[in-house]
Amino acid sequence: MKTLIAAASVAAALVVPATASFAQDVPDAVKARQGQFRIMAINLGILGEMARGNTEYDAEAAQNAADTLVAISGVHQPPLWPEGTDTMSIDGTRAEPAIWENLDDVLSKWSDFGDAAAQLQTVAADGQQALGPALGQVGNACKACHDTYRAPE
Repeated sequence: MKTLIAAASVAAALVVPATASFAQDVPDAVKARQGQFRIMAINLGILGEMARGNTEYDAEAAQNAADTLVAISGVHQPPLWPEGTDTMSIDGTRAEPAIWENLDDVLSKWSDFGDAAAQLQTVAADGQQALGPALGQVGNACKACHDTYRAPE
């Protein structure tokens, strides 16, 4: 259950507060990557609430949320990470400069997220009990990247 809560928390934390995003003219690539993290957070939230029993389990909604996570994982990442869009270069992002020193690692972690999302997709419609473990794996994949490459608030 802690991993489940961590998954939703990690995805939500990846999102930059709206006020920071609009404080300056943020490049489109940054807006796009922040948008994908917002979509992830919304869908992880839907699944997390169902898995915890805070929302009634709905197989169709769970499947749609999992399908969306898989779709997001399929977004080709390199164009969303141009050099010069880190915390040291612009306001409105929490992307650490280390991303560009280790982009292959970031892309590998993104692939791990996609693999975990695909596993979640296969069980999302199987009931509330199936969500927790699979969602935990998605959370672990998100956390691995988040803890390494996101600046603290």
